[in-house]
Amino acid sequence: MRVSNLFLSTQREIPSDAEIPSHQLMLRAGMIRKCASGIYAFMPIGLRSYKKVEAIIREEMDKAGAQELIMPALLPAESYQASGRWDKFGPEMFRLTDRGNRNFCLGPTHEEPFTEAVRDNIRSYKQLPVTLYQIQHKYRDEKRPRFGVIRAREFVMKDAYSFDVDEAGLDKSYDAMYKAYRAIFDKLGLDYTVVDADTGAMGGSGSQEFMVKSPIGEDAICYCDACGYAANEEKAPCGVPEKVEAEALPIEKIHTPNVKTIEELVAFMNADAKDFVKTILYNIDGKIVAVMVRGDREINETKLGNIFDATEMNLAAFDDVERITGAKVGFAGPVGLKEKITVVIDNEVSVMSNFIVGACETDYHFKNVNIGRDFEPDMVKDVRNAIPGDACPKCGKPLAMARGTEVGHIFKLGTKYSSALGCNFLDKDGKENPMIMGCYGIGVSRTLAAIIEQNHDDDGIKWPVVAAPYRAVVIPVKTNDEEQMALAEKIYNDLLAFGYEVLIDDRNERPGVKFKDADLIGIPLRITVGRRANEGIVEVKYRADGKTEEITAEAAIEAVKALV
Repeated sequence: MRVSNLFLSTQREIPSDAEIPSHQLMLRAGMIRKCASGIYAFMPIGLRSYKKVEAIIREEMDKAGAQELIMPALLPAESYQASGRWDKFGPEMFRLTDRGNRNFCLGPTHEEPFTEAVRDNIRSYKQLPVTLYQIQHKYRDEKRPRFGVIRAREFVMKDAYSFDVDEAGLDKSYDAMYKAYRAIFDKLGLDYTVVDADTGAMGGSGSQEFMVKSPIGEDAICYCDACGYAANEEKAPCGVPEKVEAEALPIEKIHTPNVKTIEELVAFMNADAKDFVKTILYNIDGKIVAVMVRGDREINETKLGNIFDATEMNLAAFDDVERITGAKVGFAGPVGLKEKITVVIDNEVSVMSNFIVGACETDYHFKNVNIGRDFEPDMVKDVRNAIPGDACPKCGKPLAMARGTEVGHIFKLGTKYSSALGCNFLDKDGKENPMIMGCYGIGVSRTLAAIIEQNHDDDGIKWPVVAAPYRAVVIPVKTNDEEQMALAEKIYNDLLAFGYEVLIDDRNERPGVKFKDADLIGIPLRITVGRRANEGIVEVKYRADGKTEEITAEAAIEAVKALV
């Protein structure tokens, strides 16, 4: 491809609304174009890399025995209503009505239509197992789209679904997908880890995430160097510490004018954050719930939502807080609530004594509060985030933490969807049983961004060869120099003849502009044809490590071959 004909517009300035390197570089390199918040178009240079990632995914899925098909993105409500997810997805699901007033959605994920397709086509155990997949657009009305294609409202996903006769079969299908995923991410050169994860809206008995390590990762990973345990922060369990017996001291009301936050209370009362218990009110599917964790801990909203099988969960409105506590926000506590609501305390709080809480009165807190004497919780649950130093749930050694971005997720669904949608098979005895399902997803567009997060520098992207839009670029320094152009054209045409994807930058631009664009786009090998063209000598530069050398034109062609 001649750069003069390439539909490409690069930017020197960092876009103001792009927060992370992958988002900045995809925009600057002309890979994507923003259409609306969380909605992006893939431009030609970006689509080429996207197709490379897609091809690797497709190759490994086919190798693992999965069969590709394509489902519609516009789906009828009845399927999701039957599985219970029409409501479960809540406001994240794009819903619409056709001219006949029939309800549809834009598919957020496709368990239901795949299950129905298998239900309608497979009857006997002899036809199982089967694994089907697609690479298709998904739609979720994210509350806060961000980070470009990493958290978007329209995105591309490879989703696969396995159907087996029993749990042993599911284990084999799950293991095949696990190995395929490792092969995919290994081929793409990603530094990743596999962690236990929450099943979320998909449901099922267990799941694992493939997390790409990144300092800007949306997710926190808890891991143990001693035994290899790893889990998403949403999933990592927090154990119950031993109770330290202490005499219950008399409760005291303390005047704390305009002192609301834990940090302010610590300074005001000359205490430690671990001496406090904060009470946060949530609106969970229309019901107000009080949640209590130690002052230096954070509530894990995924764990909390799972306890109540929540469809929609938000912090309670100020009016609700003031009505239920009788106080301004910042002074909530379990003692003196004006209405009966469900009170959930974290496991850690259950072993505390003589702690400090809000007094349900503006500008006041209670000191020396104790469970049993002063209030009774309705639930004692694990509702906090794990932190570095917490005991590993597997071996008991201290956990460490890192940031990561999820690029793949595999689930053991069991019979959640097959039972709901009547996806059954006849066994050897002619008895009808629900199929055992697994679900396996890879974010294709997100994986592309993750590659850039791990492969870039101040000048631009440093694509691994397998994902680069073009493998090499030939740059004549002076396009009006006949010898330079003749040699550049020969190298370009020879590479094309060998079947390699190559650019020739034939624009009448300064060499510096061409070099900057090549580095920004991330072309793995740059062949510069300059002052020694009459000798047949060119300069090659490797984008990955910056290494340069002067070699013959023939050797440059061999360098491209070796690189591929």
